[in-house]
Amino acid sequence: MVHGPGLLFVVSGPSGAGKDTLVDALRARMPRLRYSVSATTRDPRPGEKEGEHYFFLSRQEFERRREEAGFLEWREYNNHLYGTPRDYVMSTLAEGYDLMMKPEVNGALAIKQAFNDAVLIFLLPDKFSHLRERLLARRTETNEEIARRLEIAHNEVQYIRSFDYIVINEQQRSEEAVRDLEAILHAERFRIHRYGDDTLHKVEHS
Repeated sequence: MVHGPGLLFVVSGPSGAGKDTLVDALRARMPRLRYSVSATTRDPRPGEKEGEHYFFLSRQEFERRREEAGFLEWREYNNHLYGTPRDYVMSTLAEGYDLMMKPEVNGALAIKQAFNDAVLIFLLPDKFSHLRERLLARRTETNEEIARRLEIAHNEVQYIRSFDYIVINEQQRSEEAVRDLEAILHAERFRIHRYGDDTLHKVEHS
């Protein structure tokens, strides 16, 4: 069987589109698919493990790595820094594992700029009204915060043409969206340009 290098998949889209649920379901189907672990300067929460949930860094160490271009993308949220470690991504891909991450839309575009071979997938619900329903169902935010998230979602959709694929997560039909994601991963795996001349030469003369 022909094996190519590991691929980087970036699933993004508005808050409430279902990224967490779909990516978790996809990882259960594809054991060789790994999830990108972010770095953060915040303290671990109960139950969180180093290298599994986050790489926990001091602010000084985070800033040092940032200055050395150690992150594909980084951002500050609630007075804490978050970033995608370049060395973790590159070593995982070098081992032949496909890697998936689910940043915000701005983060996805920054990753594409830093790593042009990344495959960007934009996830949307079938109706924008479903975003509000899902955010309300979480019961973790005020009405004002939800309104702000919906405003951000409308702005994020303006960047959809910068992505490679779009997947619609229809209400009550998330299984179909998982299959769509899986189909994209399989299709990208077999694109000719992802294989080196030596590999293709073996296929041609096998």
